[in-house]
Amino acid sequence: MFARSQETEEHAARMAQNSRELGRALGLTPGELNDLELLATLHDLGKVGIDDRILNKPGPLTPEEWVEMKRHPEIGFRIAMSSPDLAPVAQYILSHHERWDGSGYPRGLAGQEIPLLSRILAVADAFDAMTTDRIYRPALGLTEAVEELRRGAGTQFDPHLVRLFLEEVLMVNGEEIQP
Repeated sequence: MFARSQETEEHAARMAQNSRELGRALGLTPGELNDLELLATLHDLGKVGIDDRILNKPGPLTPEEWVEMKRHPEIGFRIAMSSPDLAPVAQYILSHHERWDGSGYPRGLAGQEIPLLSRILAVADAFDAMTTDRIYRPALGLTEAVEELRRGAGTQFDPHLVRLFLEEVLMVNGEEIQP
């Protein structure tokens, strides 16, 4: 997976760090923190089954391309289930694009139905995606990314986890932050 994209390896390292910090703030056990770090590293494992032309497309995806891209959690789940070392995080990989309001994919889970580790990852993943340059758009500044997380709390993200991420990981306590 990392051989296909340097961005993927760097993204996974940032994800592992931010997810672990949020997990610590929640008081997760050492075993849960280890699973969370493995999940953060491998959450996009299923992208190995997605065509490079879609993964590296500089512009917006077509509806057909989105259908293909949305297959990556299920592909990743199947890959993880085939390995005893990865099976413990397979359900979390499958659920990492579910949304708090139930409008995510692939199963349309909502709220507490979404596994906690997947909800943690969703916050860290969105923050990292917003604050790093992507082939299809430049990075947002820190202030804009924080506002996007706040806007998504209660719809895309678990609102409790957004608050903890901002306060405990980013150390933003409601005051105006600088980019």
